[in-house]
Amino acid sequence: MDISPILNGFGVVLEPTNLLYCLVGVIIGMLIGVLPGLGPGATIAILLPITYGIDPVSAIIMLAGIFYGAQYGGTITSVLLRLPGEASSVVTVFDGFALARQGRAGTALGIAAIGSFVGGTVSIIGLTVLAPVVAGFALDFGPPEYAALGILGVLLVSAIGNGNRLKAVIAACVGLLIATVGRDTFTGAERFTFGSLNLAEGIDFIPIAMGLFGLSEILYNIEERHNQVHSPAKVGNVWPSRKDLGQAKGAIGRGSLIGFLLGVLPGGGAVLSSLAAYAVEKRRAKQPERFGRGAVEGVAAPETANNAAATSSFIPLLTLGIPANATMALIFGALLIQGIQPGPQLVTEHPDVFWGVINSMYIGNILLLIMSIPMVGVFVRILRVRPAILAPITVLITLLGAYTVRNQVYDIFLVIGFGVLGYLMKKFGFEPGPLVLAFVLGSMIESSARQSLLIFGGDPTGFLTRPISGTVLAVVVIVAAWPLIRKALPRKKPAAVPGDSDRVEEKTP
Repeated sequence: MDISPILNGFGVVLEPTNLLYCLVGVIIGMLIGVLPGLGPGATIAILLPITYGIDPVSAIIMLAGIFYGAQYGGTITSVLLRLPGEASSVVTVFDGFALARQGRAGTALGIAAIGSFVGGTVSIIGLTVLAPVVAGFALDFGPPEYAALGILGVLLVSAIGNGNRLKAVIAACVGLLIATVGRDTFTGAERFTFGSLNLAEGIDFIPIAMGLFGLSEILYNIEERHNQVHSPAKVGNVWPSRKDLGQAKGAIGRGSLIGFLLGVLPGGGAVLSSLAAYAVEKRRAKQPERFGRGAVEGVAAPETANNAAATSSFIPLLTLGIPANATMALIFGALLIQGIQPGPQLVTEHPDVFWGVINSMYIGNILLLIMSIPMVGVFVRILRVRPAILAPITVLITLLGAYTVRNQVYDIFLVIGFGVLGYLMKKFGFEPGPLVLAFVLGSMIESSARQSLLIFGGDPTGFLTRPISGTVLAVVVIVAAWPLIRKALPRKKPAAVPGDSDRVEEKTP
């Protein structure tokens, strides 16, 4: 393996400007993670217009820092307030808050910080090794392979993501429909424009992202948390004891592996990996009843896994051009704004971006470890800021940001429209993530599929004659049919525990 591109990547990251943007990104990420509501997706969506005027490497380094920095910050509110700052920190509430009630909030935060650092670092090393290999393999991909991968990505997000599957599929279909609005790139025919010149150009990614993730989150959280007042638990010593570290080390190791593997899957990500890591630790435990009552492993496993997953989710984005989750779709959009197409050519055409982003995570992870433990007191004070103060400022920044991209009032109305749509989706249990992912992948799926049909002379069975696209489509069929297959399979009855019948007989009078 040639390490010269990796070393050049460190040279890019260690430039003062890029170091500054890395620091800014992780600080914003931690702050957003601490403040329940916005989340990294909404923050990145709001900041997208700013990236126009920034160097591409610096912009993506900052956005990546916001994403994995938020995983650290979300722990603090989970432990101190029993209120997850991030969706991926939901599981941490179970044992983190229980430890805080026992006067061990500092221990929970310290274990979470160490686990997050280890999980993130292990995942970055895996990303460094695996990403170039995947990119090299993907160089053989043509339009049929990309069409099949795009369909699989949308389907996996709908199938294994959070929430109701049917609602996720409906949201994805709406996203695919919105992606078709505008002039057909092949024939020039107008589709769903209703005579509007603005719609003839298609719907831009930025208003959709800022509306569905920025404005809708603000509206939803104002309603949900308007009358809530929280008092954070007191934080003592944040350095874990040797006993705590001994209990947590196995959970940290397993959480790193689970997070890395699940983060690569479209629809997997930090939330699913934290749930899986917690479930594995509880199942392995000799005393599972400890979980939910202050088990150190119950904090270490999910926090390690969600940080590992946040990092490994960059693999399909940078190497295949397939976003693994909604936040990755926003970073995908940021790359497109900069004129950079994510995919297998990124390693050779833009090595500064590819290795700069990956290597910045090493620096960002160290910065987060340094800041997360000593600055807990500062973040606790930030928690006292009322949402009623933050919300109007954020709305103003969102609308101004949307206008400055093209200096068109039309974009402001689009943001408001998608903001209301996102708010209603959340109210009725629809996640906006599948919609945005489908919108991002929709253009690629359509153009790749139509190019493939031209190659195959209009014969759709041509997809099955190519090994890679045929295999991917077979996986698509399995994933789509899996709920029906699982229902058709006979369920095993749990085996009777020896002696149960005797105990029942003894209790019978």
